[in-house]
Formats: sequence, C-alpha cells, structure tokens
Amino acid sequence: FGDFLCELSPVSFMVCSRRVNRTFRRTLLTVVSSSFGFYLPGLAPVSFCEEKSKGDAEECQLFVNRLDSVESVLPYEYDAFDFCKDTDERRPSENLGQVLFGERIETSPYKFTFKSDKACVKVCTKSYDAGSKEDKLKLDFLKKGMELNYQHHWIVDNMPVTWCYIVEGNQKVCNPGFPIGCLVNQEGKPKDACVINADFNKKNAYYIFNHVDITIFYHSGDETNGMSARLVAATLEPRSVKHSNDDKPTCDGTPMDIPAEFKNNLKVTYTYSIQFKQNDDIRWASRWDYILVSMPHTNIQWFSIMNSLVIVLFLSGMVAMIMLRTLHKDIARYNQMDQEEAQEESGWKQVHGDVFRPPRMGMLLSVFLGQGTQVFIMTFITLFLACLGFLSPANRGALMTCSVVLWVLLGTPAGYVSARLYKSNMLCFCRIVFVDFFLMNLILWVEGSSAAIPFGTLVAILALWFGISVPLTFVGAYFGFKKPGIEPPVRTNQIPRQIPQQSFFTKPVPGIIMGGILPFGCIFIQLFFILNSIWSHQMYYMFGFLFLVFIILLITCSEATVLLCYFHLCAEDYHWWWRSFLTSGFTAVYLFVYAVHYFFSKLQIIGVASTILYFGYTLIMVLIFFIFTGTIGFFACFLFVNKIYSVLKVD
Repeated sequence: FGDFLCELSPVSFMVCSRRVNRTFRRTLLTVVSSSFGFYLPGLAPVSFCEEKSKGDAEECQLFVNRLDSVESVLPYEYDAFDFCKDTDERRPSENLGQVLFGERIETSPYKFTFKSDKACVKVCTKSYDAGSKEDKLKLDFLKKGMELNYQHHWIVDNMPVTWCYIVEGNQKVCNPGFPIGCLVNQEGKPKDACVINADFNKKNAYYIFNHVDITIFYHSGDETNGMSARLVAATLEPRSVKHSNDDKPTCDGTPMDIPAEFKNNLKVTYTYSIQFKQNDDIRWASRWDYILVSMPHTNIQWFSIMNSLVIVLFLSGMVAMIMLRTLHKDIARYNQMDQEEAQEESGWKQVHGDVFRPPRMGMLLSVFLGQGTQVFIMTFITLFLACLGFLSPANRGALMTCSVVLWVLLGTPAGYVSARLYKSNMLCFCRIVFVDFFLMNLILWVEGSSAAIPFGTLVAILALWFGISVPLTFVGAYFGFKKPGIEPPVRTNQIPRQIPQQSFFTKPVPGIIMGGILPFGCIFIQLFFILNSIWSHQMYYMFGFLFLVFIILLITCSEATVLLCYFHLCAEDYHWWWRSFLTSGFTAVYLFVYAVHYFFSKLQIIGVASTILYFGYTLIMVLIFFIFTGTIGFFACFLFVNKIYSVLKVD
C-alpha cells in the first residue's frame, strides 16, 4: 500500500515507502491496542545515559558475528581466526533461524562506554614465532581469510556497524561488514580493499586491518525527553597500521604488511579509536535507512513488476477469450445436439469419459500435492508477516524461524490433501530434503564452518519433524480419510479411449517446456536479488515487492497451465494430471539454469567444498520450488477441468 502512495511523493521511494509503512503500522497498532502498547522481541529501543543510575545502560556492548566472503560459501566464527578475544566472553541466546544461517554472535574485546571518546586504545598484541607450526597455521588461516576477502560483521545495540565509502558517481555506499585485510599479488596488483590506499604497494604481501576508527551517532531529543539518548548509527573506518611501539601505540604508522612467506617473527597489535556524535536528525525508528538507501535497486524492482504485469494481462486476456467465447459456445452447441451428432463431435468434449481416469503413480502425485500445499501456506503466511514488518532484517533469524515453525505446524493440511486425493502420506519428500541437507551439513562440519548445524540443533529439528509435523500429518490424513472421495462430474468409461496422433506442440515434452517460460519470466529479476541476499550476503528488505511478485507468480502459473491443459484436451489427450503438475513445475528447471548462470557470471566462489555446497543447497531450493509451482498449476487445472465438464450434459 505504501509503495503505491510513494510513487506520487517527491521523497526518495525507499525512504518514503518505509515512512508510510511505519505510519500505517503505528496507526493500525494504535487502533487495535488502544489500551496497551508493545515492542517486537529484540527490537525495543535501549536508552543510554552518562551515569548508570539514570538510564537502562551505561556500557555500549560491541558484539562480533560470523565472518563470511563472496568468494566462499563457508562462514567462520570470529574465534576461528586469531583475533583478540574477550576475556569475559558471553554469547546471547540465538533463535533457530540464526543457528541455521550460521550466525554465531559473541561479545567483543572492544570495550567502551557511552559518550566516552577514546583515541588509539590497545586491545591486544598477537605474536607469531617463525619456528612454531601452530603459529604458522594460525597466520596461514588469517592470510587465507584476507585472500578470500572475508568480512567482519560487528553489532552494537542490535544495529550493524557499517563501513561507508564513496564509489563511482559520487555515491555513498554503506556496507554492513568490513574486510579482515587485503592482498597485493606478485605482479603488484592490489585486490579488493587494497585499492583504497596507494600505500598498499608491496608485492606479494598481505595488509591486515588491525585498527578501526569507530563513530557512533546518537539521538538525544523528544524521543527520550532529553533525559537519555538512543543510538541511531554506527560506522567505522578500517586501517592498517604498523605500530612502532606495541605497548604505547600511536596509530599513525605505515601500513602493517605481512609477507607471503613467513620467515621472521611477527607481531600484530590491534587498536581502536571511538568517538560519539549527536545527530537529532535521525530518529530511532529510521536508523536503518542510511544502509538501505545505498542499495539502488528500486527502479529495477518496478521494472520487474511492470514486466510481470504485462505477462499476467496477456495470459488473462487469452484465458478470458477461451472461457467467455470458445468454451461457452462449445458447451451451448454440444448440449443442444442429440446423441448421434454428439458422437461425431471432436475436441475436448469427446474425452469426457476418460478425463477423470486415475493417473499413473497417483500416490507420488498426491505426495507432491500435499507437500506443495504445505509450502504454499507457509510461504503466504511468512511473506504476509514480513510485509507487516514482523520479519525485518533487524529481527535477526526471524524469517527462517518463522518458516521452519510454520512448516512444522502445517503438517495437517498436507496430510489432509494427500489423503483426500489418494489416501496416502507424504513423508518421502521430507526424507529427500533431509538427506541432501545432512550431506551439506557434513561438509560444513569437515570444513569447520560456523554454518554447520550443531548436533543438538539437528536432533531438535528431527524431534520437531517426528514429534510434531509427522503426527499432525497423520491427523490431517485421518480427517481426509473420513471425508467421502471426490466425485467427478462425469462417469469414467471402462475402456480407455485411444489418443489420436499428436502434433509437435501438443506432445507432452514441448508443452511442459513451454509452460515454465512465462512464470519464470515474472520472477527472474526478483530472483537475482534473492540470490544476492543468500550468496553475496546482501541485505534483503523489499518484502512488499516480493509478496506482489508471489501473487503474480500464482496467477501466471495457474493461467499458463489452464491454457495448455485446454489445448491438450482439444487435441483429445486426456492425460492432464501429471502434465498439469509438470507444466508449471518446469519453472523450477529454469530456476536451476539461472542459478548455474548466476554461479559462473556473478559469483567468485572458488574451492570444491564451496561449489558442492552451492549446488547442494540450490537443489533443495529447486525441489521445493518445483513442488510449490507444480501444486499451483495442478489445482488450477483441476478446478478448470471440473468446471467445464460439470456443465456438460452427458447421458
């Protein structure tokens, strides 16, 4: 709703959209809960004061999260690298979504208090002995992290500490992470962050960012009645500094270079500077805007929506023409004929005695349809909640947690649909996904990645599946069994009708291949941003666009399948059950092809393990998408076939 209003606004679209949506949510919550108010868990503002007795907190606790890279699928915990450690390390409780995404948040050794500026504070010194194999392994792992451009992710007051810099076109970009360091190769060519400083010029050397200049902005005004302040932004500037005196650093030396060949003893001293600045122009509710505005994708998103709407209008016009003109005339003419004239008719009307003949492998089809129903309901509810702001990026792990919980609780409709259609259950699909997921997790365990699911969490997921999802599935199947079977509107002949020779375009394979093109055309631009958020670690927040594309995808899959189903019935081919499922489900094949293209053209992933993980997780996504789109196409065709044959007068 806010997106459309903001098209008329002179304000930047993304900023305006968030303002309108926030205002809408505030108004809605005010109306619904006029007598009480609430904050979402983990999203309540924290007030800071110079004296602890006057506010909720005095110390600004800085947390560190996992480190990741666009050149590797393997994230690592902060402790996996030889950085400074907090002597009193604490880990906040993490939800299921954070664990599944590999987030490992812990307290950092960077300590400071609110409005207490400090310059060049020493954190620790790491020493590496050239004769120690353990030190060599630690330094080699650190070099590998710099070579693959692994990024720190720091958090203060549940807000990312960002690295802001200027790119081409004088545009400011704020990245919620900053690199460990960078590499200048043997030819003297700087890689990644080494291009920002001309002093990084030593060949075959690594430059580690061992100093950070942190700036924290706070709002002190009407939000807190001037009694305290709230943090509204946190930025830093990473620097590489070779300290001349490790005990009393000055932070003004030359860059800290680490030679590629470790021959001499080495010391790396980590330092930081911190300053607080007041900025009353940024309100607490808008403190994420400066990060999101630097993502220039809104115009592309609107192009995607318009492209999808054109496809929907085209398909809707064709379906309307068939339903209102062709089918209406055919049915009226057929119902006025006598029996002898009707037998001479050709087309979809002649297969009424075979169109509801049970398909081959009906149990497998019912399994897919039950699971697809579960995926559809889960996706719809998740996207709806995300549009309302309950699953925003600030609420870490909420999106995945919501999806998993809904998946578990929606076993009942899955069992009900499967039982109604074929009196079966749908456990085989979950086994396929779990085997793939377990193999990927095994690779992560071997590589020591933070994305590896702990054994306890894995047992908990299995307990949710066997203890909640499976029983609910059988509950749904029980009610499905109690219901009478679905009666077709026409009788089925005992002897199957012979299918005439088909033209090339009405044969199964060409029709299925063509059926997935239009639905994929509606989503491929949005798919680019989704893959970016997964594999390039970019923040995804435009759930309004995603929900609209989701609705367009439903309409497109339904209409494309109905059109092709009608053409096949007109060719007197009544095998529509599996064909309707595979027609829209083939969109997943185009999704896989696009994922392969994205891997080779957009990503810089190297290494066998990362490649296997990418395609392993991609296969899980493709399988789920196949089940989802196939289910949409099948039920659209099922309703269409039932409708047209229910109004046909057959003796």
